Amino acid sequence: MRAGRLLELVLLLQSGRRLTAGQLAERLEVSPRTVLRDIETLSGAGVPVRSVRGPDGGFELLDGYDSGLDRGAPLPPHDGTPLRRARGAVRISPEGRRRAAVLGRLQPLRLRRGVEPDADGWVEATFRLGSLEATVADVLSLGAEIEVLTPTRLRDRVAAEVAALGARYRVTDSPDGG
Repeated sequence: MRAGRLLELVLLLQSGRRLTAGQLAERLEVSPRTVLRDIETLSGAGVPVRSVRGPDGGFELLDGYDSGLDRGAPLPPHDGTPLRRARGAVRISPEGRRRAAVLGRLQPLRLRRGVEPDADGWVEATFRLGSLEATVADVLSLGAEIEVLTPTRLRDRVAAEVAALGARYRVTDSPDGG
């Protein structure tokens, strides 16, 4: 199961040792290519994995990072709610869909069934949520070609970032443009 393998990968990296893709692959009983994909997934989710090239190279977590995971800690009690993957919803233009595909943002982006595009071709779509910071960056990379519908926390955070950018780039009335 991939989720379990990702947790195990974080625990291995948390040991403080620099490990190669081959060493990690052997410990996780997968191919080195699978390890590289998993490292990319962790990085996209906000886990600060650093890669070092060269004869003493490998992968390690940045100093000071604490995942909060402990191999010996018991799991928290399950509250009975069904487990499901968190998804976000957006409205996105045809150009936004192209950009998302080319840049690999918010993937897989799934169009909502039964919802027709509006007159300008905008459609509703869903995507798998990663970390809040990574998802905000993904949304911002698509510019004005996307609108976050849910979750509200993501929408509010994107709005705050856009407002901060707007304040930084506010047009002034001075003749020198500054």
